[in-house]
Amino acid sequence: MKEINPAADPGLFESVAGKDWPELPQWSEAAWVDVIRKMDEVYADLIRYEVDLERKNQALEDAQQFISGVISSISDVLVVCNARGRVLQVNRALEELIGQPETELKQRPLVDLFVPEHRALVESNLATIRTQPVHDCEVSLRGRAGAVPLAVNCTARCDQRGKFNGMVLIGRPVGELRRAYESLQAAHHELKRTQQQLIHSEKLASLGRLIAGVAHELNNPIGFVYSNVYTLLDYGGKIRTYFDAVGGGASLDELRRLRSELRIDRLMNDLGPLIDGTVEGVERMRHIVQDLRRYSSGDKGTREPIRLDQLVDNATRWATRGARRRIELVRQVPQELVVLGYEGHLHQVIVNLVQNALDAMEQIPAPRLTIGARREDDRIVVTIQDIGHGIAEQDLPRVFDPFFTTKPVGRGTGLGLSITEAIVRDHDGSIGVANAPEGGAVFTIVLPSAKDGAGAA
Repeated sequence: MKEINPAADPGLFESVAGKDWPELPQWSEAAWVDVIRKMDEVYADLIRYEVDLERKNQALEDAQQFISGVISSISDVLVVCNARGRVLQVNRALEELIGQPETELKQRPLVDLFVPEHRALVESNLATIRTQPVHDCEVSLRGRAGAVPLAVNCTARCDQRGKFNGMVLIGRPVGELRRAYESLQAAHHELKRTQQQLIHSEKLASLGRLIAGVAHELNNPIGFVYSNVYTLLDYGGKIRTYFDAVGGGASLDELRRLRSELRIDRLMNDLGPLIDGTVEGVERMRHIVQDLRRYSSGDKGTREPIRLDQLVDNATRWATRGARRRIELVRQVPQELVVLGYEGHLHQVIVNLVQNALDAMEQIPAPRLTIGARREDDRIVVTIQDIGHGIAEQDLPRVFDPFFTTKPVGRGTGLGLSITEAIVRDHDGSIGVANAPEGGAVFTIVLPSAKDGAGAA
């Protein structure tokens, strides 16, 4: 701006000084204070916005570092592409497989990362990625040590407006998946084997409680057969003596005397009952051994119709053989009820529940066990109720959990009810437990019914 000199041009100064200029407003001190206050508020807002902006910028940097760290640490291959199928970002797993850094891979076509024979498949999948994702597509990556088979999943990547702007590809080496599958399969087989061992161990544990009763049950027919066989041996000797005399030409009087002395007539009358009794004793032993083998066997065989009353009678007889005192058994099982299943396994279910009921009534003066059954449509409902102290409310949801038991240490494994539930579920049935209103616990089993009882014994 040119400086005005009054001495050099006095006329100009006078004309300017004498001009009628508008009067400037007079600013009060309060107005200046208000202006300064507004400026302070604006400045404070600027400082607050700046601090907030720095905090958000720091959070954004932390989030970016976190995401980058996560992407880098992912063991699966990860590739991010734009809408034209060119690489925008890869993770460390892909860099290690290919042997090239991310800087060399950026903006390269995605198909260049795969072996030539699989590029057409990759291109066809990329063409459809806008409408549907790709799952478990097996392609081979062009690795630094050769082809690397990958199980690939690919999904579309969209912006905030939902517009397609690229895709994300994730792949895992198939060899690793196969190793993981083999490991999982081996663990599954080991778990099944362990489960079968636990079931068998629980059977043997229950069987141990029945040994005394079984020994007594076998001792009776064995002693009966033993006595009958010795009697038959004695009778056989007398008959041989008599027939030797007949064959030796003894006189009629001698034969009569010998027949009377050896009591041949009485012997011949006793021979039939002795043989029948011996056969009956052997049959009883055979049935006991069959029941024992069926109960301890882990084989399922095939499902077959089973008369429920016979199953309950047999199982309760087994479970109460070793009972220390008399138990009142109330059976309310109609003969026409026939269930469909594996006899040995259902036998174990009834034995386990009866034994549990007997244990629950150890301190009850007059123990009573009630077993009932009824038909509901195409199902058979079986109830087993004791008159013990019942089950604590907090324990009811856990009674079928493996290794859960309310018995003292050394009295139970906690597997009986768990195995019982597994067997019932294997029969397409269900089992539940509740406390009876009049006291004690009641177990309810629901099993499929055999049609019209066909084939039942």
